Amino acid sequence: QVHLVESGGGLVQAGASLSLSCAASTRTFSNYVVGWFRQVPGNEREFVAAINWSGTNTYYADSVEGRFTISRDDARNAAYLQMDNLHAEDTATYYCAANDVRLWTPANKESYEYWGQGTQVTGSA
Repeated sequence: QVHLVESGGGLVQAGASLSLSCAASTRTFSNYVVGWFRQVPGNEREFVAAINWSGTNTYYADSVEGRFTISRDDARNAAYLQMDNLHAEDTATYYCAANDVRLWTPANKESYEYWGQGTQVTGSA
């Protein structure tokens, strides 16, 4: 069982930046693919960004491409989501997800076995 803990959420003004962290309990984190998803109450959980196990490939939703950056630090068993130029529409609970696989569909929630509890991001207009 792998535990994921997100941190770094908060309230920011439109145009500001925020960095989210995802800490994993496993020492073999380098074997895991990682994704970030977000959810607004009443809506489906939607894909934001993903990174493969080696960190060589990243994937983004069209709505965040060019503004958000996903990265990982396997020495720290952690992944990050740098969010720049935040919009009010980015307001959501952000979730970190991971799975110990080599091949996966980055934007598919079903591709991830482990999930964090989420961290709230609120962008004010």
